[in-house]
Amino acid sequence: MEISLIQKYNVPGPRYTSYPTVPYWNETFFSTEEWKTSFQRSFLESNAKHGISLYIHLPFCESMCTFCGCNKRITKNHSVEEKYIQALLKEWSLYCRLLPERPIIKEIHLGGGTPTFFSKENLEQLLNGIFSFANKAEKHEFSFEGHPNNTTYEQLKKLYELGFRRVSFGVQDYAEKVQKAIHRIQPFHNVAKVTFWAKEIGYTSIGHDIIFGLPFQTIEDVIDTVEKTNSLKPDRLAFYSYAHVPWIKGNGQRGFNDEDLPKDAEKRKLYETGKILLSKNGYHEIGMDHFALASDSLYQSVQSKELHRNFMGYSASKTQLMIGLGVSSISDSWYSFAQNTKSMEDYYQLLEWNQLPVAKGHILTDEDLIIRKHILNLTCTFETSWSNETLYFKELPTVLLDLREMEKDQLIEIEEEKISITAAGRPFVRNICMAFDLHLKRKSPETNLFSMTV
Repeated sequence: MEISLIQKYNVPGPRYTSYPTVPYWNETFFSTEEWKTSFQRSFLESNAKHGISLYIHLPFCESMCTFCGCNKRITKNHSVEEKYIQALLKEWSLYCRLLPERPIIKEIHLGGGTPTFFSKENLEQLLNGIFSFANKAEKHEFSFEGHPNNTTYEQLKKLYELGFRRVSFGVQDYAEKVQKAIHRIQPFHNVAKVTFWAKEIGYTSIGHDIIFGLPFQTIEDVIDTVEKTNSLKPDRLAFYSYAHVPWIKGNGQRGFNDEDLPKDAEKRKLYETGKILLSKNGYHEIGMDHFALASDSLYQSVQSKELHRNFMGYSASKTQLMIGLGVSSISDSWYSFAQNTKSMEDYYQLLEWNQLPVAKGHILTDEDLIIRKHILNLTCTFETSWSNETLYFKELPTVLLDLREMEKDQLIEIEEEKISITAAGRPFVRNICMAFDLHLKRKSPETNLFSMTV
């Protein structure tokens, strides 16, 4: 890849897990009552047809990892588990009271924080409580994030019994100097152990999350990490770009200096090196930052054109309604977004008052919905079209004009009613989406908001 292109397009930009992106949510026209109405509308449209998704945020971690930007609470006191489980079930019951029929749950994802901070007994209590108000879809997909250092065989077995078939383990990088910098000391042995356990128990999709662009990370480190990963043969991989945004994440990302980070072409070479090695070992690149074996449902969703992207990243199937439970969780009705309070204390208090713990959100306009579809198309299929008049919007000629430079650089191909991203353009998907982002165009950020795009 030409260094000049990286220098040209490596600018701050959103990751587009939603549109509009969170900094551009219009809270003036949002209220919890508006969210409830939108939530109920979406439920009626989708429950019987597709089922719904649940994202459950489990925020507790025993130690701070300095690469992480998630909402978390650091503690070694496991007595916090019970109160939080009861709060989650209270929140879920408040949602279920708004529904005319029992929800059918197609997807559950337990994220964090560290979901495996919780004991198998408390995880079972949580899931049994969820299904006291709901039914499982016939073809459901339940997944969770596991920390290799504290995931136990008993936790894996219990979650399998509860219907989970997919687990992702956070690896990041195996180099000791990198692990020390990000405060995540995690031997390969621990990752191998939990991966083999999951295979033995019967999990059908085991994932590893690795990151490029970490402090002190070299080409040799990426090669070593990918080779070790290949030896365990997980079904899918997330190969994320490290997002260095210390102005948002505070002291958690100031455990090393800016000069310790690989940048621009050096950083991109880390990804390209890993990508080549993964491709040689049977992994197919999916979207912006995922890889999967041909046997995995994520790859199959690409083939069937059902790949979806939301706040949890790429998903093998789409549900219209996703409810986020827990502190800081984001819900998505397709027509609107709602985010829970990030304060644990406020979260508990609002639930005591029998109120949904929603802090902010956004009601999507007709224009938002059109742009959202285009951005989903670009991030999931690397192309979008306006041959259907419902996907035409009045600013489209200006957007196409803005994209001419990328066309000259052979990053995209523009046809009469269609745009396709070339192989050379895939590293710049976020930049291409930015051309469609009307909120960003109308009001450029005055302060640092986003990580670099490449």
